[in-house]
Amino acid sequence: MTIRLSGIKKIYQIGDQTVAALDGIDLHIKKGEFSALMGPSGSGKSTLMNILGCLDRPTVGSYELDGEEVAKLGDDELAVTRNKKIGFVFQNFNLLSRISAWENVALPLVYAGVPKKERMEKAAYFLDAVGLGSRRDHQPNELSGGQRQRVAIARALVNDPRIIMADEPTGNLDTKSSTEIMEIFRKLHAEGKTIILVTHEPEIATYASRQLLVRDGKITRDEGKGVVMDVV
Repeated sequence: MTIRLSGIKKIYQIGDQTVAALDGIDLHIKKGEFSALMGPSGSGKSTLMNILGCLDRPTVGSYELDGEEVAKLGDDELAVTRNKKIGFVFQNFNLLSRISAWENVALPLVYAGVPKKERMEKAAYFLDAVGLGSRRDHQPNELSGGQRQRVAIARALVNDPRIIMADEPTGNLDTKSSTEIMEIFRKLHAEGKTIILVTHEPEIATYASRQLLVRDGKITRDEGKGVVMDVV
């Protein structure tokens, strides 16, 4: 088991009100699984993604990642776990605008202390893997939306994480680019990566082998591949 959540709650105090963004989540995700998190706005799916990605901690509950309890880790320990095990892909790409695609992909290796020659070789390898080797010296504003998302995927892969987390990765893309990006995720899944995808698009969720519907801070449906779920 790669991920095991037990009794996860995330509670916020807003004025004199207590709001449970997550209200008792139990979830097991196996190594190599491709899961899609779906749900309407305010359902708790982004909060759940932040906890799964070690970007936030639950108020209550247990989160075991590869057998390690991470819910109670300090900020530095959480950052180390996140950087070693998880790669992120975001809707808005989150690329640095004044450096090349090559340098953007290499950036996580800078933080990891990898020597320059090695990190640039790795960055070039993963840009080739997503079909952008010929565009590696271009800055993000010289690339299309689909190409920028490919750079973001290469950056997520460069540390060889066990888990890829993608938050609305096709949200800013046209249909053709969305299909191309999802084919990359399909290939990564076939290669054994554990993928967790947040999306509000049912047709995107169908690429996953497992679809989870989040409503009012709870997982209300857990379906396999081939089911088209309505999030409204």
